[in-house]
Amino acid sequence: MSNSRFKLNKPSLWRALLLSLLVAGLNFALWAVVNRPVQVPDWTGKIKGMAVNWFQRYQSPIKHIYADEADIESDIKLLSQYTSHLRTYTSTEAPSVPRLAAKYGMTVLAGAWLDRRAENSELELQAMIDSARQNKNIDRVIVGNETLLRQDLSPNELIGYLDRARAALKQPVSTAEPVGIWLRNPKLVKHVDFITVHLLPYWNGVIRRDALGLSVLKDYNDLRARYPDKHILIGEIGWPSNGDRHEYAQPSIADEAQFLREWFYTADLYNLDYFIEEAFDQPWKEAGEGRVGAYWGMFNSDRQPKFPLTGTVVEDPQWPWKALIGSLLGLGPMFWFARHFMRFKPAGILFYLILLQLSASLLVWSAMVPYAFYLSPFDWTMLIVLFPAQIAIVMILLINGFEFTEVLWRPRWMRQFGLLNPLPGDPQPFVSIHLACCNEPPEMVILTLDSLAALEYDNFEVLVLDNNTKEESVWRPVEEHCAKLGAKFRFFHLSPWPGFKAGALNFGLTETDPRAEAVAVIDADYVVRPDWLRALTGYFANPKVALVQCPQAHRDWEHNAFRRMTNWEYDGFFRIGMHHRNERNAIIMHGTMTMVRRSALQDTGGWSEWTICEDAELGLRLMHAGYDTLYVDEIMGRGLTPADFTAYKSQRYRWAFGAMQVLKARWNWMTTKGPLDAGQRFHFLTGWFSWFADALHLVFTMLALVWTAGMIGLPQVFSLPLDLFLIPLLGFFAFKAAFGVILYRVRVPCSWRDTLSASIASMALSHAIARGIFLGLWKKHGEFVRTAKSRRLHGRPNPFTAVREELLMFVAIGLGIFGMWHAVGINYIEGKLWIAILAAQAIPYASAMIGAVVAGRSGEKSG
Repeated sequence: MSNSRFKLNKPSLWRALLLSLLVAGLNFALWAVVNRPVQVPDWTGKIKGMAVNWFQRYQSPIKHIYADEADIESDIKLLSQYTSHLRTYTSTEAPSVPRLAAKYGMTVLAGAWLDRRAENSELELQAMIDSARQNKNIDRVIVGNETLLRQDLSPNELIGYLDRARAALKQPVSTAEPVGIWLRNPKLVKHVDFITVHLLPYWNGVIRRDALGLSVLKDYNDLRARYPDKHILIGEIGWPSNGDRHEYAQPSIADEAQFLREWFYTADLYNLDYFIEEAFDQPWKEAGEGRVGAYWGMFNSDRQPKFPLTGTVVEDPQWPWKALIGSLLGLGPMFWFARHFMRFKPAGILFYLILLQLSASLLVWSAMVPYAFYLSPFDWTMLIVLFPAQIAIVMILLINGFEFTEVLWRPRWMRQFGLLNPLPGDPQPFVSIHLACCNEPPEMVILTLDSLAALEYDNFEVLVLDNNTKEESVWRPVEEHCAKLGAKFRFFHLSPWPGFKAGALNFGLTETDPRAEAVAVIDADYVVRPDWLRALTGYFANPKVALVQCPQAHRDWEHNAFRRMTNWEYDGFFRIGMHHRNERNAIIMHGTMTMVRRSALQDTGGWSEWTICEDAELGLRLMHAGYDTLYVDEIMGRGLTPADFTAYKSQRYRWAFGAMQVLKARWNWMTTKGPLDAGQRFHFLTGWFSWFADALHLVFTMLALVWTAGMIGLPQVFSLPLDLFLIPLLGFFAFKAAFGVILYRVRVPCSWRDTLSASIASMALSHAIARGIFLGLWKKHGEFVRTAKSRRLHGRPNPFTAVREELLMFVAIGLGIFGMWHAVGINYIEGKLWIAILAAQAIPYASAMIGAVVAGRSGEKSG
């Protein structure tokens, strides 16, 4: 991005290194703050009991993949260090558990799984009875687990199973249900020897610090007060370490550690009987219980403890490695930037180094997602799709951030060119002014010609190149006016003529006066300043200069709301982007207010007729040939903005389509070292990245709509993406919007209202740009559609005619938001984030409709 010719001083390597190390250290400190240790009561005693499912990381009863005896014994050996009591849920899937537990002196609360499959329930009951008779260390049994809660059996059916078990066994018999089921079914209590209740305050939606007092103990005491003569066993109690927020309940490792360690003390104080839910994480449960179902274990699925039982607790025990990798990944780019751009103000250098470091940390954060979560197939799909997209988003953000930094925090522009003041007698290079037009209103072209006739310059000619205008009544008045203006003005009616505007301009080269040293190109709607040529042609005294470019500017917009908003939208690029590119001799050549050295134009091949952005392609070609290009930010002529929203969209679509033609044809120039220097390659390769962001926006919107429809219609298959996937997207929207607004307020001399209007106008073009990008990448040839600058309409057409596709997209997103709100809800942070992303994705389509309405109300009409 740098150009050594324009460095003020050789950067201080030590200063660059120190700044980079400082930001890397701050990054490490940020990770440390986010993962600061939490003080939690120590627990050094035994845990009363632990509920256990024996499935390893990729095992699942749904897929009929079960743990073998060696794995089960390994788990029992591990758990024997923490507890002497185990609870199982099924007697057919792991029948060896009681025997293996006896080897380690452990008792078992054996379970029989009952559901709607009568045959399976019979097998479970009989297996449990047989096991309880054969294994003395089975001290109690549970017949059914939350069977009534799931409504798999009726109370009477469950009582039948309980009575059979009580008749067959000596061990006490119970069934396990939440507190509400027990309170509503006193009859059930009469058929159990003790009550087994599940107290999981997370599902009550309470905040963790209130979970014991306001949920667990309250429910326990309510149940004990209702049934004072029954022993109460808390069959499940715990807190998840990860997953979705449930109302006020937030899963986290620190909260799980604090809840359990406080619970151990509380249970010991009141001598409560319990089994924690549960020993090991069970990723397979995510399919039935949602994402949180996978994270109830005190150990992860790899049998590693999530937190210690003594000392402080850290939310992410692996954070030092992640922080170190992120810091090292960002250190190289930070040092390079600080070394090459030490001329920026310190605040700017620091800002961009922080942006680089945050980007590196974000990528590390995303890459580590599989190590922090048990990803479902859909989660993996989201990761595979979104991680490359995140890389693209980071690149776009860094490119925009570099422009933001240079514009705000440069001491001065290194390449800044103004008007020249030639002295009397200074030579005047001969300039051939080429004005290409196609079906333009004759009064508009005549106004342009009159402004050219008033130029304070002697050595020039004007070639009016009328390109395929069919109506003689349109082009004939222009021809006649040229004749009135004298010999300097020559008119050519080309019909039929190939090559669009480039074809007409190439014809103009063949008719150019041999004396011409420069060719000036002007659009048919421009009125130029009299000193245009006099103040700028002196730059061609330098033989390396091939292009002198002035900004596009507009007139007659002050009292037209649509023209006003588009005027300020255009102005942003010429006040911001062109200066940014000019620093590295990499400006975009646009098709008006341009002067080109004639020999350079002809020697490099003239105007390219294979692209509909012949001006931008020529500018790149001149730089590739080794010439310098200059941007003079002085308004030397004013034209008209597009007449309506259709024309506005059409123009930007053409630019995007043509840019892709150039990108495909000149890819090697931009990606390999050659005549173009690093700064030029950077700008021409990345200058269209913001447009690629519009293309990505369309892709993301379509995918989001499909995913939303899936979550609404097939919730058992489609789930909410992790917030780790969603937060960076929302952050990108926010940063990109902030960059644009701040730069406008600093560089563009307009009001806040005009800034907002320009932003709406810019976003309104997103869909048109996306279509141009995709079709430009797909198709080889495009049609040059003239941008209408003036229209006379009988009445006002329906404004939404210009935005049919945008309207459909907006309605689809609106339906998606409505469906999410009512079908999925906003109880989880992921739900809120998803709705926020859908709303953000709708903004460009809403902007397009606003633009179309404003254009419709502001449009010229005749009776």
